Amino acid sequence: MADSKKHIYDESKIKTLSSLEHIRLRTGMYIGRVGDGSHYDDGCYILLKEVIDNTIDEFIMGNGKEVQIKIEDGTVTVRDFGRGIPLGKLVDCVSRINTGAKYNDDVFQFSVGLNGVGTKAVNALSREFYVRSHRGGEFAEATFKQGVLKSEKKGTTTEPDGTLIRFVPDPEIFKKTEFRPEFVEKRLRHYSYLNSGLRLLFNGQTFQSRNGLLDLVMEDLATDNSEPIYPPLHYTSKMLEFCFTHTNSRYGETFYSFVNGQFTSDGGTHLSAFREGLLKAVNEHAKASYEGDDVRECMIGAVAIRLKDPVFESQTKNKLGNTEIRSELVNKVREELLHFFQRNKEVADKILAKVEDTKQLRKELQDVKKLARERAKAITLRIPQLKDCKIHFDKAKDKGRGSMVFICEGQSATGTIVSCRDVANQALFTLKGKPLNVWDLKRDVVYKNDEMYNLMRSLDIEDNTDGLRYEKIILATDADVDGLHIRNLLITYFFKFFEGVIQGGHLYVLETPLFRVRNKDRTIYCYSEAERDTAAKTLGSKPEITRFKGLGEINPKEFKQFIGKDMRLSKVEFAPRHDTANIFTFYMGKNTPERKDYIMEHLVVPVED
Repeated sequence: MADSKKHIYDESKIKTLSSLEHIRLRTGMYIGRVGDGSHYDDGCYILLKEVIDNTIDEFIMGNGKEVQIKIEDGTVTVRDFGRGIPLGKLVDCVSRINTGAKYNDDVFQFSVGLNGVGTKAVNALSREFYVRSHRGGEFAEATFKQGVLKSEKKGTTTEPDGTLIRFVPDPEIFKKTEFRPEFVEKRLRHYSYLNSGLRLLFNGQTFQSRNGLLDLVMEDLATDNSEPIYPPLHYTSKMLEFCFTHTNSRYGETFYSFVNGQFTSDGGTHLSAFREGLLKAVNEHAKASYEGDDVRECMIGAVAIRLKDPVFESQTKNKLGNTEIRSELVNKVREELLHFFQRNKEVADKILAKVEDTKQLRKELQDVKKLARERAKAITLRIPQLKDCKIHFDKAKDKGRGSMVFICEGQSATGTIVSCRDVANQALFTLKGKPLNVWDLKRDVVYKNDEMYNLMRSLDIEDNTDGLRYEKIILATDADVDGLHIRNLLITYFFKFFEGVIQGGHLYVLETPLFRVRNKDRTIYCYSEAERDTAAKTLGSKPEITRFKGLGEINPKEFKQFIGKDMRLSKVEFAPRHDTANIFTFYMGKNTPERKDYIMEHLVVPVED
């Protein structure tokens, strides 16, 4: 009876939340991930973005050419010099959802923030929120706490027109959050590229662009010393801007896309339409039928559009969903590029030469693939390095959740995991030695190197991750220098050729204990030196301390708990290629002297007592 009372569903169970309560309870609906500031799309940066978006909207409408941003001790201050929020509606504009001028085309024609939610969400999710508007020698200000109005004031002022907003992210929502200057600066650079003439001031730096997307493309090329095959082709109008070029030093394609100044990290209709228009123009000019991959391989580019009514797939505006603009945008890109090709035959010839070269390389790769498959079939129907499990992941049918494969190196580590794994859903792939560093190599190496090829086959990720056989791919390497090197080489392998694995959240690192601290009564496993010291103090009287140098040193009976229900995993976070390529190039590229100098400059030599 008691049980049935618990699950009574009647009028008393129905709740109506205020907009403020809903934002605080369902934070993810409004700002996406909360995070701690270690990722570019974490919530603290979305709060900053929502405030800056309003200043950008003012600039787009011709009001205010400067925005001042300051972040100090977790407090964010943004001051623009636009028209200022109407004084009589100041409180409503920052606290009442669905209130604002962005619904009025006469006031904001190409606004990013169309949902009437942005600043209200910032207010609701802030421990402290202060807003002050200056208009025609008068001001109005208001202070809030967790979205609740605490005070308001009006008066006269000599300050220039505009709006100032100051907020502190609420630790009840964001726990421990830190703003990283590099992520803030990246956002400000994007804003400057999309709004030529706008001046953004932050931490003593000025972000301003005069050439729009051309500056963005040139900066991206400079990050990893890529040389363009031809000067970037740049087109700009009131509604559309795009810029692109090819290089010989990149793998895949890199595109930035924007809507009304908003960086759409997941692309959308505008990006797919640009790609289609580009392909049509190249094929029509060449009187050929190249595939999109041939045209866009090694391309770096950016596209930006302005729309009156953008439809985004979420409040965080990462992907544009307006399908009705597609055909018009495709034709516009196609027409403008055909005009350019006719006027600039030399550049057009370089583009076609690059496309033809890519097509030939792809054909050669198909031949290598065919030989690799035939060789693999001739050797064995099984993959000798794989000890499989019974249950496999099926993304389409949503089956096999929890299945995993451990990738480890060395027979001792393999033996340890094999003897204690769950054969139902835990597979094992054994490396024969250190894998190849593939960062500066082309995709054909996957088919020429047996180990790289067998790993790809084991996971079934040759073309995409749709057939991925395991939900989790776990790098299980020793916690020493060699083990960390192997881990980096494998991450490089996946990022270079199979970034969908990382983007889909399937790649993990197994965290195993470094120390065992025990006495006659108790055993504590420690994952850091700090944990070891704490454990030693807890057990007292000189406990036995063992340092595990490799997975093979851990007894299988002990190891079973480290790959069981209490297994510690760290997910390998995905970041777009244009954000990480320069990091991989520095640490994994052919720049040994430069890397050696860096190591010597930062080497820490322990001082003996």
